[in-house]
Order: sequence, then C-alpha cells, then structure tokens
Amino acid sequence: MSQPQFSENDQRELAQFLEAENAKARIQQTVHSLTDTCWDKCIAKVNNKLDRSEEACLSNCVERFLDTSLFIVKRLEDLRSTGM
Repeated sequence: MSQPQFSENDQRELAQFLEAENAKARIQQTVHSLTDTCWDKCIAKVNNKLDRSEEACLSNCVERFLDTSLFIVKRLEDLRSTGM
C-alpha cells in the first residue's frame, strides 16, 4: 500500500494544526499543575464549602502563578530577541 502524498499547503496546515493541539495540551498540563500546587498549598481539609482564608489563598496562589508564568515567557522572548 502506498503512502498518501500531501501537498505543501496540506503539510503546512497539518503542521499548524499539530502545533495548535500541542499548545492546547501544554495549557491543560499547566492548569492541572496549577490546580495541584494551589490545592496542596491552600486546602487543609475538604469541606462542603471553602472558608475565606482558603479562597484568599487560592486566589493569591493563582495570581502569583500567572504572574510568574508571564514573567518567564517575557524573559524568554527578550532573550530570544537579543540573540542569547
């Protein structure tokens, strides 16, 4: 059985699709990691409802995680643009 031949345009579209799917998977992994980290840090015991300190801790944890992620991305972009 012969392999199907893809045009250059089809190959480019496939590469873009695969990159988009990989980006989605990375985002899902990041969210999962964030959930685990913040849960372990902020939730002492499981109840029907979060108390105020747990809510505040979770909010702060998420904000710091996002701040750090954005800082790292910006720093990597800066390094790439300066040719390091």
